Amino acid sequence: MPVAWAPLPLSNGSIEVARLPLVALGDMPAALQDAVERGQRSRMLSSVTPVQVWAHRPAAALAWLELMENLHSESLLPERLRELVRLRIASITTCQACQLARKSDTVTEQDIACMASDSAWFSPQERAALRYAELFASDYLAIDDQHFSQLKGCFSAAQIAELGMYCALMLAGGRMTLVQQAY
Repeated sequence: MPVAWAPLPLSNGSIEVARLPLVALGDMPAALQDAVERGQRSRMLSSVTPVQVWAHRPAAALAWLELMENLHSESLLPERLRELVRLRIASITTCQACQLARKSDTVTEQDIACMASDSAWFSPQERAALRYAELFASDYLAIDDQHFSQLKGCFSAAQIAELGMYCALMLAGGRMTLVQQAY
């Protein structure tokens, strides 16, 4: 697969180069290209650059995108809640690309301004999920039975399991993108 190092413009006007060469979209296997196109159409992907790095391992990249797509399009959790959780984790990982991307119109600038997990601006369900996401990303050993009791008051067991998987995927994806400078 031909690859090239690609300069990436940052919001501050400087240019950053991904730490690994980017695989051209046209050089990806057809199934991966299709997954990228679906991800862009659904707004699941705000950028294809990370996938261009992951495409050095096409089967793994496809599996990652398939999991993302499942949690995006077949979720048991409301779209707004997933976007709030994603943005809360992005604020902790400090991934600028993740922080700037908007994958749902259900989250407003007012929501962003009130992103603290204990803000009365959010519903009890949203506060529970945001607190869990915050701890998951920053102090996972602090998650205890009390947190799970709070989650059980707001979500089904299947939703709690999905919330954990979603947090793990957003945390790993944000950190991986940041470390690889694939934004």
